[in-house]
Amino acid sequence: MVRRIDVTGADGVRLAAWEFADPPKGRGEHETAPGVLLLHGLMGRASHWAPTARWLAERHRAVALDQRGHGRSDKPDGPYTRDAYVADAAAAVEQLGLGPVTLIGHSMGALTAWQLAARRPDLVHALVICDMRASALGAASQREWADWFSSWPVPFATLADVRKWFGEDDPWVERPNPARGEFFAEVMAEQADGWHPVFSYGPMLTSRETWVLESHWDELAQVHCPTLVVRGLDGQLGRAEAQEMVRVLPRGEYGEVADAGHLVHYDHPDGWRSAIEPFLEGVLTA
Repeated sequence: MVRRIDVTGADGVRLAAWEFADPPKGRGEHETAPGVLLLHGLMGRASHWAPTARWLAERHRAVALDQRGHGRSDKPDGPYTRDAYVADAAAAVEQLGLGPVTLIGHSMGALTAWQLAARRPDLVHALVICDMRASALGAASQREWADWFSSWPVPFATLADVRKWFGEDDPWVERPNPARGEFFAEVMAEQADGWHPVFSYGPMLTSRETWVLESHWDELAQVHCPTLVVRGLDGQLGRAEAQEMVRVLPRGEYGEVADAGHLVHYDHPDGWRSAIEPFLEGVLTA
């Protein structure tokens, strides 16, 4: 069962939320399953969480959100600020009745998750941060991304071409990575002349600019719920920074997934589950 639920985000933006499995059965009339909200990273979409959402549904009501500018949600001219993303996530938690919620975020979605946990602790029960840095990356990183977007050979003739370019031919790929090709194939849509991304480059760069030019340690320190920081061994979050994030968090824990890059839950789904399931079980039974 795949079910779409429309949510009204900040400024009236229409957001698409998705359930990829039925919630657990066997509960009393007034007993509801603990809520989980899954937040994808920049350029991602809710469907990237489908395998995770399905096993989570054994114990939770798991909902994945297409964030503004992504997936099937509205793609307004703006704003694409941190405040807007956080307000959207809060609206989803409240309108879907998920709170107090466990937030699971990847990359940009992880930053949105910990900012929501810091600003609205009443809504958040626990948090999983997946491969997101708290340090500023700088203006040079933003220029590199702009150059990277301009190198995409859009439109792609076929989805096979999408998979090959992002999995093998992209200059940013150090070694063949079929999972990366599949990840990007999911964010393409067919038009008359071929396959294009479902998002626009401008809003993606604007969204990214809101976190790469400044650090986010202060808000991380304000997250008081149980928090797991997970990194892929070959991801963008280094071990030293991840462990410092755990130290800064009042109730932080550390986890890592071998044989995984930045797309941890996509590169190594079994390792991802093994890394986060014990934490979630502890949160559930606490």
